[in-house]
Amino acid sequence: MKIIVASKNPVKIDAAQAGFALQFPNTDLQVAGRSFPSGVPDQPIGSDETLQGAFNRAIQARENLPDNDYWVGIEGGNIYHDKEMETMAWIVVLNKERMAKARTAGFFLPAQTVELVEKGYELGHADEITFGVQNSKQKMGSSGLLTDGLIDRKSFYIPAVVFALIPFKKPDLYPC
Repeated sequence: MKIIVASKNPVKIDAAQAGFALQFPNTDLQVAGRSFPSGVPDQPIGSDETLQGAFNRAIQARENLPDNDYWVGIEGGNIYHDKEMETMAWIVVLNKERMAKARTAGFFLPAQTVELVEKGYELGHADEITFGVQNSKQKMGSSGLLTDGLIDRKSFYIPAVVFALIPFKKPDLYPC
């Protein structure tokens, strides 16, 4: 099974591979990452904008690399709840016939991080300033930083990848 993840970020590639391996055990998986623009701001705000970014990445991957079985877009974003900010991500999976999607869990960001995002920083850069780390987007992410490594960015994405694959595993319940 040939899978393209519309990102070169190793965390997203590894999460997609792990989710597919759980849903399709004993299947030879060939997972590769290729970068495609999201078509939304670097730091999407709101569920709709974040979902659009994941969809845009997946559809571009399918259009540009059609000789694969699945294409995966993963986009992280933030949602305002009054003055608080929740972070989450959307996963969009395409094959030649259908699209499926799922959202990660969400959690709230500390005030210092929210202030940096509001100043225009992307969440990963805001985390680096808040926590004094480097390259958090390709390592533990906000979830890993805030849970002391209990739920890193990869493990944050995997359940949503598994959920996004349900319509492919049970197509009789999810007609195109």
